[in-house]
Amino acid sequence: PMKTTTFTLQSAISAAGIIVHDVGTVIIIRQPKAGELRGLSTNPLIQGDYTALETLAPRITQPRLEKQHIAEMDPADLTQFHLEVLDFLLPSAAKLAVSPTE
Repeated sequence: PMKTTTFTLQSAISAAGIIVHDVGTVIIIRQPKAGELRGLSTNPLIQGDYTALETLAPRITQPRLEKQHIAEMDPADLTQFHLEVLDFLLPSAAKLAVSPTE
């Protein structure tokens, strides 16, 4: 079965002055397959590299977050997206070793 997770937008995303994703929109994130990481290294994604996240986003989100949508995202929403992606990328053993308080 395909693994998915979701997060809810805290702020609307606009493009050219038009709201494309309103506050409260639930974004579904699908676990990326290795092929969807083409052209990307996992280290920048794990570190929350903006360019890597904006490249991956349209490949794994529904409704689709395009590059221009990522550019207009509230930083808190971008951080939430990054944390959900991180959860898919880290092996279980690494998750146990990482403490959110550090």
